[in-house]
Order: sequence, then C-alpha cells, then structure tokens
Amino acid sequence: MQRSLKVIGVDPGLADTGFGIVQGSGPRIRDYAFGTIRTSKTETLPNRLHHIFSELCSILNSEKPDLMVIEDIFSLKQYPKSGIALGKVCGVILLAGSQRGIQAVELPTKEVKRILTGNGNANKDQVERAVRHFLKRDISITPSHASDAIALALVGFFRHP
Repeated sequence: MQRSLKVIGVDPGLADTGFGIVQGSGPRIRDYAFGTIRTSKTETLPNRLHHIFSELCSILNSEKPDLMVIEDIFSLKQYPKSGIALGKVCGVILLAGSQRGIQAVELPTKEVKRILTGNGNANKDQVERAVRHFLKRDISITPSHASDAIALALVGFFRHP
C-alpha cells in the first residue's frame, strides 16, 4: 500500500500569499484545499511579514504537510523593489517551514507551467484550467494566487519520490 502524501504549495506575495494543499497516494489526489493570506497596504512591512509568517505557521501546524513547494522569486527589471519585497516574503515562508522540519523546494514559474500545461509561457487562465483538470473540479479556483499555489503543490506531489 502506498503512503499518503500531503504537499503544500505557496505562491508568495506581500499583498496576497496563496496556498494550496493536495493530498493523495500514487497518482491519485484524494483531497485538496486552498486559500489566500492577505495583508493590508496600510500596515508596516514588518507587520505584514509577521502576519504572513503567523498565518502560514498556523496552516502548517494544522495540516502537517510532508513537503512545501514555493514559487521561486523573480524580479522585473523595471520594478527591482518588488523583487526585494518578494524575497523577504519568501524568507519568512522558508523559515516557517524550516522551523517545522518541512522539506522545502523552490520551483520557477515557467517550469510549473510547462509541467502542468505543456507550455512554459501559459497564462493564468490556462494554469487554472489545468489545475481544475487534475483536481476534477468544475468550479473556478480564485483568486489566482490560490490557483498558482495548488499548481505548485501538484507539481510537488507528482515529483515527490
């Protein structure tokens, strides 16, 4: 009998950090969940990072995943400060996982898109449709941060030894 595997995917963002959880054994997904951790632009950066960290710790404590897959950070040339802020968000996400002994893997967006859709340049709608296909779900997954997070979790689930 194959062991059940639970994977959490995290799509980091300062305003919205998406998370998606898949659980199953072999190639079959038995259960899934998703959501978004939101922060307010009126809060200070340290408070926003603390909120993301605290909420994610709570999720990790209750769900106890075997693996965490995080979208690898990138920076657009015209918005370097966004890349720096994203790096700080990734730091608290990695810390939350590390403190709980959860193996973490970072994957580039293009790789996740290629694996799920066959196209590394797929748009958000294509990725969301592919995620729904794998989950056998008819209803859209919103917001896109949650859909992207489930995409990360699915790739981790399919690749985990």
